[in-house]
Amino acid sequence: MNIHEYQGKQILKSFGVNVQEGIVADTPEQAVEAAKQLKIDYNSDWVVIKAQIHAGGRGKGGGVKLAKNLEEVKQRATDIIGMQLVTPQTGPEGKLVSKILVAQDVYYPGASETKEFYISVLLDRAKGRNIIMYSTEGGMDIEEVAEHTPHLIFKEEIDPKVGLQGFQARKVAFNLGVSGAAHKEMVKFVTALYKAYEATDSSMFEINPVLKTSDDKVIAVDAKVNLDENALFRHPDYAAMRDVTEEDPMEVEASASNLNFVNLDGNVGCMVNGAGLAMATMDIIKLAGGEPANFLDVGGTANAQTVKAAFNIILKDPNVKAILINIFGGIVRCDRVAQGVIDAYKEIGNIPVPIICRLQGTNAEEAKKLIDESGLQVYSAIALKEAADLVTKVLAEQA
Repeated sequence: MNIHEYQGKQILKSFGVNVQEGIVADTPEQAVEAAKQLKIDYNSDWVVIKAQIHAGGRGKGGGVKLAKNLEEVKQRATDIIGMQLVTPQTGPEGKLVSKILVAQDVYYPGASETKEFYISVLLDRAKGRNIIMYSTEGGMDIEEVAEHTPHLIFKEEIDPKVGLQGFQARKVAFNLGVSGAAHKEMVKFVTALYKAYEATDSSMFEINPVLKTSDDKVIAVDAKVNLDENALFRHPDYAAMRDVTEEDPMEVEASASNLNFVNLDGNVGCMVNGAGLAMATMDIIKLAGGEPANFLDVGGTANAQTVKAAFNIILKDPNVKAILINIFGGIVRCDRVAQGVIDAYKEIGNIPVPIICRLQGTNAEEAKKLIDESGLQVYSAIALKEAADLVTKVLAEQA
């Protein structure tokens, strides 16, 4: 589950990570009041106005602006709140900005120069270990750094049996080239960051940039946090941070019906039980000349209500030209799924696209008979090849 920058900073701060302080605002008037508070507390003439959306590259799209007085704060907030912010990670449609973060200016002058770094903590699935990935090239897209200057990216593997060791945190600080007071601050920063990552059951913490200020403080200027949805039952306070307005509406609806759904760009809707079978079904569609419009796993206990909810979600996609239902009857009986398809079809009414229904497993023959005798626009199949041929047929008829 992705969360906003200001929420990520709240979590980091609770674990002792130094962050760029800020106050979230929904209106220009709230932004002005937030700026007043920040200027009182931090004695800076400048504040930063930052759009809060679930995407990176906000500055490139005009979603991050400096303001030197209250008039500029109000104008910047007015410009950003309500804008459709397009970044390299949003796609051409962009995302609507409904709130902003009014943040303190941490790039203040001093005795020595400031320096930006990149630090992230994530899971290396191949090795089964957490890693700290870091670079001296903060403030840039890490993909560009990896492509053009890969020698400037460092990785520190963490043994899960012992956790982050002191010498590893010191190694990170050394490789980043900080010394003196900044070295000690970086060690504390890395240690607290890793503690936050582990304690929150996160799948990724990405801080870009991490700033060494002119007076040798180390601060998280940004925070991109992804929480493991499977562990949210242990963290109801973090689960409450979910912002469904930032998610695909179809995926939100599917989640409410306990369906595992990912929206794609194809023309054949999928309704399958089991993640592995769903992936195989997507391969079948590709081999048949189509493109999967979604990943949809209805689970092992599919019934009429589940099937109806899945139909409603798939049919909201105007690109869908056919629907392939692929069910293996292990826990669930195929004839019950077939009856669920028939009941859902009749309850929804006229479904404008053909349906290929492949049921295999317990009571598969009875299920095929139910489908064939239903009188509905549903093609039944038992073998995978048969289902693939039917996908090819219905797509060709609509070409």
